[in-house]
Amino acid sequence: MTARAPFWLAVSTQLALAACAPVVTGLGEPLRPPALEDGRYVARDGTALPLRSWQPAGQPRAVVLAVHGFGDYGAGFQIPAAEWAGGGIATYAYDQRGFGGSPTRGRWPGADAMVADLVDVVALLRARHPETPLFVLGESMGGAVAMVAAARGALSGIDGIVLCAPAVRGSDAIGPVARFALRVFAHAVPWFSGPSGGQGFRPTDNEEVLRAWAAAPQILRSPRVDMAWGLVGLMDEAVAAAPRLDRPVLILVGARDALVPGGAMARMLATLPAAPADRRRVAVYDTGWHLLLRDL
Repeated sequence: MTARAPFWLAVSTQLALAACAPVVTGLGEPLRPPALEDGRYVARDGTALPLRSWQPAGQPRAVVLAVHGFGDYGAGFQIPAAEWAGGGIATYAYDQRGFGGSPTRGRWPGADAMVADLVDVVALLRARHPETPLFVLGESMGGAVAMVAAARGALSGIDGIVLCAPAVRGSDAIGPVARFALRVFAHAVPWFSGPSGGQGFRPTDNEEVLRAWAAAPQILRSPRVDMAWGLVGLMDEAVAAAPRLDRPVLILVGARDALVPGGAMARMLATLPAAPADRRRVAVYDTGWHLLLRDL
């Protein structure tokens, strides 16, 4: 019986993987031109996603499109965006599919759909602000989306990218055992959900932000396991995209970031193509956490 155990384990694993499949909502058939409307972005497939903006007094001297991380939503940029508005910078942030006020909240949208939304919102903001410098700021998972979009050559209309604690903790970083277990769970019980983040995980040292995070109903606290599987796949794409990231970029890293640890970040940074100092800057904050823009 002992000798047969690996065989039966392999058979049971394959049966489990065949039983279900991770849910990916994807991008629907195009129904209309994408548009920025009052308080929402309406995608090409008709999906309406909440949109927030913070405007300076007078014409903006720069525009930031902020793309949030896993479990978060667009209003999470309130603290930095309000400060930027005081400096003449306009900020826009939409809830990504599967998160916040999205109609498919709690379901993984897939990298292609996330990239398509980013590209379309960039085009719409470029049309709204044709002469103003436009930057994409991706935080955590949003950084991974921005990296993939840039590597695909889809962000030609912007002046630069800011990657704030980009999510680059892919399959290699989590290790083969965790990768295998996540794959089995995502295919066998994709509906299974649990708390996001690790035990004792602190995304920031700002207690006020943590209290607001705990109270906000838009925060996705118990994602399905197939969403976690999808996130790992997106991070793998972001890691693979790094050698093709040739746009002007500012990369912000917190030394206390437990979600994207230093080893994973260092490996990604080592694969970036050569670039002069005026096209790439990496800033490491010794007391910085994962949500750098909300830290004290």
